[in-house]
Amino acid sequence: MGEAFLWGGISASALLLGAFLAYRFRLGPRVIAVIMALGSGLLLGSVSFELIDEALKTRTVAGVGLMVLAGAAVFAAGDWLLSRRGGGDRKDTGGAQAAGSPLAIVLGSVLDGVPESFVLGLTVLQGQVSVALLTGIMLSNLPEGMASSSGLRAAGWPQRRVLLMWTVVLLVSAFSAAAGYTVLDPADGRTGALTQAFAAGALLAMLSDTLLPEAYEVEGVLTGFLVVAGFAVSIALTAI
Repeated sequence: MGEAFLWGGISASALLLGAFLAYRFRLGPRVIAVIMALGSGLLLGSVSFELIDEALKTRTVAGVGLMVLAGAAVFAAGDWLLSRRGGGDRKDTGGAQAAGSPLAIVLGSVLDGVPESFVLGLTVLQGQVSVALLTGIMLSNLPEGMASSSGLRAAGWPQRRVLLMWTVVLLVSAFSAAAGYTVLDPADGRTGALTQAFAAGALLAMLSDTLLPEAYEVEGVLTGFLVVAGFAVSIALTAI
């Protein structure tokens, strides 16, 4: 469990790095969008090869499909509630977060990070951390930390306060990874297949609702190529 906690914290540390970069440099929205698109492709590969494929080995197609829909529905409901409270633009590359609620932004980031960190803990349980999933999470967290922190900086938030907020998100992500490791322990008689499918649905909904729209808004038609490039990298990393 300790190893899963560590990897969960490492994956979320990209949020802190993104916040630091946002306050020290002025990276253009295109850089952030490229990282978002590549990270989306990597996460899509992880969902395909390490969640759905594994779940189908022990569960029926219908069962896996229903759990995928359930995961997407839960994420969409949470995202909708937070969007109504000012967290809808938490990954906007142009700094629209300045008009939103800082608390909703942080809670939205927690919502984004829980399913991916939970699954990361599961990969540790299966023998070793998934390099493809870890890379994808970090490449999605980096632009999130950069974009969200840019908006908070525009709203007049000091760097220390923003870093403290992302530290809270980091700790939640680390505990989520540890929970994924503990809850899905085979010694307790759980196969984890349905949980894998549920997390896959939540991750797919997160990519569709937050990362991909923001990337496409900046990169346009190049977004598709970048996503596929990230997916191809995921295929290569899966073999490691």
